[in-house]
Amino acid sequence: MWAAWWVWGAVAVVLAIGEVLLPAFVLLGFALGAAVVAALLLFGGPVAVWLAGSLPLLFLVFAVISLVCWLALRRWVGVYRGQVKSFDHDINDT
Repeated sequence: MWAAWWVWGAVAVVLAIGEVLLPAFVLLGFALGAAVVAALLLFGGPVAVWLAGSLPLLFLVFAVISLVCWLALRRWVGVYRGQVKSFDHDINDT
């Protein structure tokens, strides 16, 4: 079942919907990882056959791609180095 491309596509859609509901750019990296694995299984040719033959290898590829996507998103939309959120005043002060 996990070697079917549509399963990974469905997982990617569910994770993307979860990202919309919980906007923190955490699930989006996993959604992109699942989408890439789905694309590899759909269009991969010999790579798809090699990946589909081993479930641990399939999950490893998903984990590595998800980590790379998450780190790229973190760099692109995350907090920059040295950036600290500070407040000058309290909103309850009159």
